[in-house]
Amino acid sequence: MEVSGKIKWLDETKTYGEKGFRKREVVITTEERYPQHILVEFIQDNCDLLDSFQIGQNVKIGINIRGREWVNPQGETKYFNSIQGWRIDVIQDNIETDIPPIPPPSPFEIADDNNGDDSEDDLPF
Repeated sequence: MEVSGKIKWLDETKTYGEKGFRKREVVITTEERYPQHILVEFIQDNCDLLDSFQIGQNVKIGINIRGREWVNPQGETKYFNSIQGWRIDVIQDNIETDIPPIPPPSPFEIADDNNGDDSEDDLPF
């Protein structure tokens, strides 16, 4: 699955527990009729994928949806969902280059290419 939008918030990598579990969160705002603010977490080595990104960039994130069950001390079962990212790419809206695009030749330029010499052209047009 994928989700795309503009980076609204980008957290620092945080480390938890004795084993050094790492997690980094990013919030993106979708661009639709009713924009949504989606929290995506990157864990362990995937935290490093966010190093080259900054707030305001348009991105596409490959995600997995995770769910878990928890029974509280009163015996009630609760369910939680999380969205984990595993890939992130910049979306290039308008790629600008210094070289202008070359327009296709007009039919008149193609017809005039032989300079009036049709002796070697056996095409019917």
